[in-house]
Amino acid sequence: MKLERIGKYYYRRVQRLKGNPYALAGGFAIGVFIGITPTIPLHTVTIIAFTLLTRTSTVAGILSSWLVCNPLTYFPIYYFSLVIGNMVTPYHLNWDKIRTTLDILLSPESLSHSMQIIMGLGYEAIAVLLVGGCILALPFTIVSYYMSLRFFFAIKKKRCEKRILH
Repeated sequence: MKLERIGKYYYRRVQRLKGNPYALAGGFAIGVFIGITPTIPLHTVTIIAFTLLTRTSTVAGILSSWLVCNPLTYFPIYYFSLVIGNMVTPYHLNWDKIRTTLDILLSPESLSHSMQIIMGLGYEAIAVLLVGGCILALPFTIVSYYMSLRFFFAIKKKRCEKRILH
């Protein structure tokens, strides 16, 4: 029951976003991409930078990132990033090291502490996770762009029809 309520809440938040449907969908897709990459302490900063560079919706990006990267999805995101990264890079990283690092990252520590932990993984581990995460995120990003574009155009159409009737 609680998950359904949370789902409705975020649906309404996304539904109430105003702006150009292309900018909203672009921001939404950026949020999905960044949210699926295993860069937890840097999501918001990265989303803000990319949405400002592309002139897309920062709010849509942050909302979509929260939807795809949450306590229910942390472990699958890191696990599949690890599997894919191990397949496509010359490096090999084991799950135990990632799981321990993720547990520490999810603790209420400072951003600088989180960054020290990530840098402590080593460049090979970071390469495995980032490459794997980017490959994992790409199909979700493309699908989310087109689905959200359709969604935002439908919302815009409803708003226009409502204005005409009143």
